[in-house]
Amino acid sequence: MIGPDITGIAGKLGAAADTATAIPQLAAETGLDVDTAYAVQTALLQRRLDRGERLVGLKMGLTSKAKMAQVGVDEVIWGRLTDVMRVPDGGTVSVGDFIHPRVEPEVAFLLDRLPEPGEPVADFADAVRAVAPAIELIDSRYANFTFSLPDVIADNTSAGAFVIGPWCPVPDGLDNLGVLLEIDGRTAQVGSTAAILGDPRRALDEGIRLAGRHGVRLHQGWIFLAGAATAAVPLRPGAHVRAVVEKLGTASLKAAA
Repeated sequence: MIGPDITGIAGKLGAAADTATAIPQLAAETGLDVDTAYAVQTALLQRRLDRGERLVGLKMGLTSKAKMAQVGVDEVIWGRLTDVMRVPDGGTVSVGDFIHPRVEPEVAFLLDRLPEPGEPVADFADAVRAVAPAIELIDSRYANFTFSLPDVIADNTSAGAFVIGPWCPVPDGLDNLGVLLEIDGRTAQVGSTAAILGDPRRALDEGIRLAGRHGVRLHQGWIFLAGAATAAVPLRPGAHVRAVVEKLGTASLKAAA
């Protein structure tokens, strides 16, 4: 029995991202399961690496009940970050480069050493050099931002772009910090870091475990996005977005047409 065409599916998703053109869901038609979807994600990443991008970290997806409910998926997932996806703090993104971009507030870690798979939360604190507020711009390549679990995994967990605020020392606790997402100075979402698996450090533990299943280990100097603390908000041209995380500070971006 012939399995899904991993290279072909990655090509369709890559072209959709490159041209900012939505495509129908692929999993049902192609027979993608979760493991094969991660293989497609790897092929999609290779397309980026082949054109000169660098892998700089990992990101978690669907780490909050709000996000699971928003997209109708109920399992934590992970994806890859490249240098080209990074936008400077306070920088500008072009909405026209994306299909239906949304923004969400996150917590980012800067890794100081290679954590071991399954390393307990209490023990890997010294693996994190610094922590920062962050914004992730997500952009599903599927029409109507609708997908199954294998679909979103194959699509690199809807990764689009990300902003990292100023790095700071890791505080004693990260499990219940207030989070705001502001659009044009108005509060759009209110949440807590407790929404990220109860504690963003648990997201790192999950990322190590889940990526390790597919032979991917985290590296010193990598960025790790722990997942969204609130539901995502559509990004409109001209908007100014700011994420505020208690004790950590702010991260911001502007949206051009």
